[in-house]
Amino acid sequence: MLPRGRPRALGAAALLLLLLLIGFLLFRGDLDYERPRPRGTAAFDGDPPADPGGRNGSDCTPPRPRPPKCELLQVAIVCAGHNSSRDVITLVKSMLFYRKNPLHLHLVTDAVARNILETLFHTWMVPAVRISFYNADELKPQVSWIPNKHYSGLYGLMKLVLPSALPPDLARVIVLDTDVTFASNIAELWALFAHFSDKQVIGLVENQSDWYLGNLWRNHRPWPALGRGFNTGVILLRLDRLRRAGWEQMWKLTATRELLTLPATSLADQDIFNAIIKEHPWLVRPLPCVWNVQLSDHTLAERCYSEASDLKVNGAGGPSGGDGPRMGTPAPCSHPPRRCPPWSQVIHWNSPKKLRVKNKHVESFRNLYLTFLEYDGNLLRRELFGCPRPPPPGAEQLQRALAQLDEEDACFEFRRQQLTVHRVHITFLPHKPPPPQPHDVTLVAQLSMDRLQMLEALCRHWPGPMSLALYLTDAEAQQFLRFVETSVVLSARQDVAYHVVYREGPLYPINQLRNVALAQALTPYVFLSDIDFLPAYSLYDYLRASIKQLELGSGRKAALVVPAFETLHYRFSFPSSKAELLALLDAGSLHTFRYHEWPRGHAPTDYARWREAQAPYHVQWAADYEPYVVVPRDCPRYDPRFVGFGWNKVAHVVELDAQEYELLVLPEAFIIHLPHAPSLDISRFRSSPTYRDCLQALKDEFHQDLSRHYGAAALKYLTALQQPRGPT
Repeated sequence: MLPRGRPRALGAAALLLLLLLIGFLLFRGDLDYERPRPRGTAAFDGDPPADPGGRNGSDCTPPRPRPPKCELLQVAIVCAGHNSSRDVITLVKSMLFYRKNPLHLHLVTDAVARNILETLFHTWMVPAVRISFYNADELKPQVSWIPNKHYSGLYGLMKLVLPSALPPDLARVIVLDTDVTFASNIAELWALFAHFSDKQVIGLVENQSDWYLGNLWRNHRPWPALGRGFNTGVILLRLDRLRRAGWEQMWKLTATRELLTLPATSLADQDIFNAIIKEHPWLVRPLPCVWNVQLSDHTLAERCYSEASDLKVNGAGGPSGGDGPRMGTPAPCSHPPRRCPPWSQVIHWNSPKKLRVKNKHVESFRNLYLTFLEYDGNLLRRELFGCPRPPPPGAEQLQRALAQLDEEDACFEFRRQQLTVHRVHITFLPHKPPPPQPHDVTLVAQLSMDRLQMLEALCRHWPGPMSLALYLTDAEAQQFLRFVETSVVLSARQDVAYHVVYREGPLYPINQLRNVALAQALTPYVFLSDIDFLPAYSLYDYLRASIKQLELGSGRKAALVVPAFETLHYRFSFPSSKAELLALLDAGSLHTFRYHEWPRGHAPTDYARWREAQAPYHVQWAADYEPYVVVPRDCPRYDPRFVGFGWNKVAHVVELDAQEYELLVLPEAFIIHLPHAPSLDISRFRSSPTYRDCLQALKDEFHQDLSRHYGAAALKYLTALQQPRGPT
């Protein structure tokens, strides 16, 4: 006999199961077996209708499925200058982290940004990413007639001309500002194209401020807009429909008409887009506001997400693991039972203050941005499984070379480091090239984070242009940026070009770094130095005068030797002349460079003769000679196979001699090496017989190459190559 109440309990359980089944059948279309997706957003209160049945803010409608996994997604970005180029990299990192589709990036750039980004993407070698560049200077005449008060200048208007600038067979594109950060898979944004009606051509998120309502201050007169208007930091464009609709004529007529009564655009292209939408509201498809969460000082963006306590990056996601950062939890939905977005998908730093914007939730968004800013870009070189795409240029050849390496080889680390392709971000900071001068000289050097403190002193000693390669991680690059911005000395120098080579592998790629810095020098001559040397205060002017006096511009192949000295004291009075240097040398405060451990490296300079010399004098090459020299910019490059400590500079001087450069010692020139802790590679060299054996094997390979190129003339270098140890 069943206890009383059991049938009632069983009946209730059955009813509950039935309700759950009905709920599952009703909402099963919302399920995504990969991970949750945004469901739209609640409309802002008081929004004026965009059409008889809608709002500027999209209702909470369930999205269509994502595009096929291997569909190529098209993205367009306008980018100009050094700072904007850095912003693009952070944006691209956030896209690559979440993406599961191949991407085609269409970059509208000025010459500066193209030079930077072309080098970066070529060396980044990210699979399933195609890059196309478009010359912004060629597009300027189409928008230069529009007065614009926005800080973006002419480049802020160029999104208007994308339908004509991009390839005519390109039908759809996502257009992004450089100051946005993704917190989700961009394929989910691309999928919103499926929501467009036959007449809709532009997808936009409502502007999340009262700017277009015209009530921010007295006499505030914005451009016409539909309600609060729309923000153009994230745009979905149906290019094919825009072209058929006569987009170019449409926007030009609208801009011309409005500029009859308005002095200029205040928000660049956004004003013109909104004026068009005001007149033709059926053209716009309102997007869920989570796809453009706008962080300005007076933003209403918090209506897109829930309470501040829920704005946390999921500890199991993001670059530290899992699927990625998740922002927020569902906001209340104005149209139940439809669902609203559980997190912000794209963060838009649309205030001129950027990360310094005043917003009560900005810390959570800033953490997401900083995560990608310092994220190791090398980790984004991963393949897209199941999506066969042509590999990046050079990738197949590199993979074949890596596959041939023997991991049991004692020199495996050396071999692998020699084949490593490092990401290179040239002119990482704003740089103003020097005006052309026939005898000008650029100081070329390389450094890592532990030599950063040398930069200020170097800038005080060398007033001329410099090209410096820095070997840094992504996080260290941001520390370096802050270091320069807070330094009065460094921030005042616009003629110093810093090139970041991103760290990868256990050995220091010293000659690869030198080649990067050398390739970016813009003057006719270069002074090939090292970061731990300080030049004489007068050296820059003296070198230019010597080049002119020796008539090197007439095609004479010469390497001007700058004698090197060293001090073992961390504090000493730097000599202002040769006479003062000789006095310190005689007093034992200075020494000829490396006299105590490797005198062969600089003995051919003949310091005894230099003491008395009044004019430049010739010296002959000798085994292991490694002077610091001034040479034409088109001199031979360094051999990139030499990594870590040992023989990297000697090999370059051998190449100069083999190509018949005469060696001329300058009588009034000098540099002084400052003391510092030994690098890790030097410690390895001194303690590891295997390291030295690998270096010797590399020297043997170098000699074989010399023999192939120079024949019998290379025999004189054989003695140098047989030395059991070598200098830097």
